[in-house]
Amino acid sequence: MRFFSDNAATVHPEVIAALAAANQADAAYDNDRWSRQLDGRLAELFGTACEVLWVPSGTAANCLALGALCPPWGGVICHRDAHIQNDEAGAPEFYTHGAKLMLADGPGAKLTPAAIAAVADAQANDVHRVQPHAVSITNATEYGLSYRADEVAAVGELCRARGWGLHMDGARFANAVAFTGEAPADLTWRAGVDALSFGFIKNGGMTAELLVFFTPGLADETRRRRKRAGLLLSKGRFLAAQVLAMLDGELWLASARAANASAAALADAAGARLIHPVEANELFLRVSPDEAAALRAKGFDFYDWAAGEIRLVTAWDTDAGHVAALAAAIRALNSSPGRGGGPPASRPVVEGVLD
Repeated sequence: MRFFSDNAATVHPEVIAALAAANQADAAYDNDRWSRQLDGRLAELFGTACEVLWVPSGTAANCLALGALCPPWGGVICHRDAHIQNDEAGAPEFYTHGAKLMLADGPGAKLTPAAIAAVADAQANDVHRVQPHAVSITNATEYGLSYRADEVAAVGELCRARGWGLHMDGARFANAVAFTGEAPADLTWRAGVDALSFGFIKNGGMTAELLVFFTPGLADETRRRRKRAGLLLSKGRFLAAQVLAMLDGELWLASARAANASAAALADAAGARLIHPVEANELFLRVSPDEAAALRAKGFDFYDWAAGEIRLVTAWDTDAGHVAALAAAIRALNSSPGRGGGPPASRPVVEGVLD
């Protein structure tokens, strides 16, 4: 019973069908009829003109976006627990040709204008110090918290005032939209987001993510960066077909709602063990080593996040029976004498993390 990562979820049958339907001769790279639909389909979703590039991974989407927003001599302000800081093996620095990640703090891996300004204002504006050129926020965050539109807009206002670009890592953007109920437009371009990494792989896709540019001109250079990085796939229609299948009938949103519902059911069982509010499809629980071992002995798979903490992740295809069984097992821990768990600890650097 797997609660380790939504990266390990199955591919949605509608996506499999779309891949089969795309298995016919067409133009190469991104000139096929599937890829040519993406700009229009995403414009419909977001209510504004945008330029869209498919890429095969979230790391590629994030780092190509940062390369478009920040020069090699500049800096990108992000949370110190951000995926681009801890889980991309230096790829942001590689794709930007050396831009520095400048780390800020905030509860639940959320950034506020005050936290961002504190990092920027600590840098003297002289030739000896890296100056910020962009901010990157994650929605939903690495701890499963969702930004509301007004929170994104506050960060966007700061970025506009200081002439910075704003990137949103939306590996779980669908889960944030499903939780907040707010319009995709209000969570992105209307709030000042220039570039969105729109995740599909964790949400029922196979190998397709989108890089959505809301600011004109950013896509032009990025197309060349994508090619130079070896990410312009010759049969790109198979990536575009996956995305189109997820957009049809709002499958992307229905899948996220299913994952969020499973997480909410587990949150009800966890009670005081919860370390962070559950606002997407991730849960972080206080669990002692003995309790973690007991859960694993019952067949549950999850990630040891830090000392006294575990992380559970649900997905679009999480089995309702498995959710019920895990909820019952957590409730049993809560009612047992000498229940464990302790204060939250800082996340260690761990090899092999699947987020």
